[in-house]
Amino acid sequence: MAQEYDVVILGGGTGGYVAAIRAAQLGLKTALVEKGKLGGTCLHKGCIPSKALLKSAEVYDMAKNKAAEFGVDTTDVALNFAKVQERKEKIVKQLHSGVQALMKKGKIDVYEGLGRMLGPSIFSPMPGTISVEMNNGSENEMLILKNLVLATGSRPRTLPGLDIDEKQVMSSDGALSMEALPKSMLIIGGGVIGIEWASMLHDFGVEVTVLEYAERIIPTEDEDISKEMRKLLSKKGIQFVTGAKVLPDTLVKQEGEVSISAEVNGNQIEYHAEKMLVSVGRQANIEGIGIENTEIEIENGTIKTRPTFQTKESHIYAIGDVIGGLQLAHVASHEGIAAIEHIAGLQQEPFDYTKVSRCIYSSPEASSVGLTEEQAREQGFDVKVGKFPFMAIGKALVNGNADGFVKIIADKSSDDILGVHMIGSHVTDLISEAGLAVVLDATPWEVASTIHPHPSLSEVMGEAALAVDGLAIHM
Repeated sequence: MAQEYDVVILGGGTGGYVAAIRAAQLGLKTALVEKGKLGGTCLHKGCIPSKALLKSAEVYDMAKNKAAEFGVDTTDVALNFAKVQERKEKIVKQLHSGVQALMKKGKIDVYEGLGRMLGPSIFSPMPGTISVEMNNGSENEMLILKNLVLATGSRPRTLPGLDIDEKQVMSSDGALSMEALPKSMLIIGGGVIGIEWASMLHDFGVEVTVLEYAERIIPTEDEDISKEMRKLLSKKGIQFVTGAKVLPDTLVKQEGEVSISAEVNGNQIEYHAEKMLVSVGRQANIEGIGIENTEIEIENGTIKTRPTFQTKESHIYAIGDVIGGLQLAHVASHEGIAAIEHIAGLQQEPFDYTKVSRCIYSSPEASSVGLTEEQAREQGFDVKVGKFPFMAIGKALVNGNADGFVKIIADKSSDDILGVHMIGSHVTDLISEAGLAVVLDATPWEVASTIHPHPSLSEVMGEAALAVDGLAIHM
């Protein structure tokens, strides 16, 4: 059976379903195809469930190790991990129901099944008609379209020889479904996902060791943030080994233990733990969707697009993790909106990835927007830098967590803010002010002139902005 649409979206994750909603708002007849559950990786295997676990870990750590500082006696604190998982699933289920309701509200047709692009056929002279193999076993649906948006997302990557069985050697997908916590965990990869898992597991009471190939953890972040994160997590008891080249042919699985060797400073060292988590990035889901039936180009394992998110087939767009770049849920959502608005002929500003806020939800949290200090200098800017510690912020002391700082990088010539980098409690919420400042090409003076309420954590932004010119009040 064939149905006709203005827009079909292949993939119902954060990028796909947001694109569908925007298309419906613009009056386009819209269909969305999803082989799993609406919400995709972010809702079911990534952002939301992992943050739910991180919050439980934070509460447990607070009750066990810090409540006494507040005068609260929490003798005999115990962790019920089954309840932790139950809470996570409840949150995911509630949000999933919300996405389903949004599809009905927008009168978006949802096809539950595996979608695949066809070449030119009796259905359409253009490639891209979607054949949907329905999950319920009914006859394939044919979706004839004017425009197609590919939003098929990504999956965890692994290393040669590190076969993931989701029991002893896990990806983040498998780790989210653990029924019980191990006594020890070896994490391969000290990027964003690896650091979040290291922080969470440690706060749950797991002994954690992180092996990172680069010379520092979270190597894409500002060096000062990387150093501070390692210092604070090491102080908590997490072990880090950087410059570690994992030797996959050394993986050994035994009952209750997994081991692997890594080359560190020219020496081969063996590491042991009850379980291993492989966290070395993600790879685009480009297989099995019919790309071979089109002229779409693949580059470095991702779909190549123009700034308008069009592929080589101008009526086929691609967004989110499947095109590489910043693999973040909020990026995919905004790329989806941009693609739909281009389809609708709306005027647009070029998508500027330097203005996207990035967050790490570990404890402490980290967040950033714009250029790192190193990037700014490499691009030829004569920079000035202001840093201000949370230790000098009253609300941070009241909250009992005054670790970390805010760092602002500005151009000496124009005085424009080039980048803002934060580490500490609640900085994934505080970063939005910095993001707005970067979008508006604000100067440190303008941020400092904004009256921040006292006492509040946001005061740190005003003080850091003053510090750029050596004018901080409380330091």
